[in-house]
Amino acid sequence: MLKLLFLLANAAKLGPILKTGGTMIFSVFAYSFLFGWRYAAGFVVLIFVHELGHYLSAKQAGLNVGTPTFIPFVGAWIELKDQPMDARVEARIALAGPVAGTIGALVCYYVARTQDSTLLLALAYSGFMLNLWNLLPINPLDGGRIVGLLSPRIWLVGLPLLGAMLLWRPSPMLFLVLVMALPSVVRVWRGTWREHLPPRYYEQPLEVKLQYGAAYFGLAIYLAMMSSTVHEDLLALTGSR
Repeated sequence: MLKLLFLLANAAKLGPILKTGGTMIFSVFAYSFLFGWRYAAGFVVLIFVHELGHYLSAKQAGLNVGTPTFIPFVGAWIELKDQPMDARVEARIALAGPVAGTIGALVCYYVARTQDSTLLLALAYSGFMLNLWNLLPINPLDGGRIVGLLSPRIWLVGLPLLGAMLLWRPSPMLFLVLVMALPSVVRVWRGTWREHLPPRYYEQPLEVKLQYGAAYFGLAIYLAMMSSTVHEDLLALTGSR
């Protein structure tokens, strides 16, 4: 009996690791049916690196945060068991994901260039595009949480952009984001987004807003440039043009 209790206690401690590892393996299995296991494994690792950026930033802020959970063809997320105390902390945690993800994509890109690897170049392109897409300025995407520091009203701009993307490239994932974004957009439209938040949550010094605004637009421009560059490299490498 004592041995069983000991095993259960150890399993409980390993629960977060088993959850993250198990859902990662399941995602690799699901993606491999469409893209092959090598690409699937690399793509899931890039998502993990992105989420690890969020996780470490949340930990640094002293928040209680769960390990990443993966769902195939949707992505992954970390569970913030404690909410950020203000929009600056929320923006910093949100920005950490695309920054880490961009670094991961850059590693793939430079190794691909030295090894002439089409696989790694394709992963680099996916990584750049994934993080660029995540910067779309609408809640609950990372971009929405970052620009929320500037003004949640920017989400009203993000909604038609998301709608245009959904019309251009219909996908269940984009539709899910649209459904999740609507409540936040409605609150902004009604002017009730401050409800259920700590006082002065969005009130930040101008220099802080400028710093995060510059970081957001700078990263978005860089990711767009790298996505275009890697796309051209892929076309040249595969002889598709």
